[in-house]
Amino acid sequence: MHSMFNGDFGIVLVNIFLLAILFATGVAIARMRSLFAIVMLSGIYSLVSAAWYVAVDAVDVAFTEAAVGAGMSTVVLLGAMLLTSRTAKPEKFFFRLGPMLVCLATGAALIYATVDLPALGDASSPANAGVGLTYLQVAWFDTGIPNVVTPVLGSYRGFDTLGETTVVFTAGLAVALLLGFGERSLAERIRNEGRSGDRSSKKGAAARDEDPS
Repeated sequence: MHSMFNGDFGIVLVNIFLLAILFATGVAIARMRSLFAIVMLSGIYSLVSAAWYVAVDAVDVAFTEAAVGAGMSTVVLLGAMLLTSRTAKPEKFFFRLGPMLVCLATGAALIYATVDLPALGDASSPANAGVGLTYLQVAWFDTGIPNVVTPVLGSYRGFDTLGETTVVFTAGLAVALLLGFGERSLAERIRNEGRSGDRSSKKGAAARDEDPS
């Protein structure tokens, strides 16, 4: 019994547990109206996704998900909340039906596509044969790094990684420019304009009260 939990059965239980957390978090995000709670749950969703990627031996994808999904995206969304209300307006069921059908159709197509995927750890799969097998054989001798993912991303596919990093940096810079910086940010200007408008309306009301006519 103990050996069974140390083998594939234990891995299956971990995957089911993580996927159950992802499902529960996704349902909670869809039902909530507080934007702050939605952003926080989205960060939790990304962290759990990163843990699941580690469980299926996709460490490089897990690192990207944790850095971009849970880190950068959460910060950007929190900054964007300064430009909008804190609570989402409820939508009628008719307007939510279309996106729900699109999500169901996309999910069904993805599940159907997994039927043709090779089994996890299959030695004859394309990922473990050809160039992948070559990486496993020569990565240590070429770079001296025991983790094969690191030399693949930093050496063999270095220019590809540089391009991906440039894209992420450019996207983050564009969002930062849209949100603004410091006291000159768009959110700060909106707040200042709102305060100025409130002061003007109060002064106008006071002037009308003092006018005897």
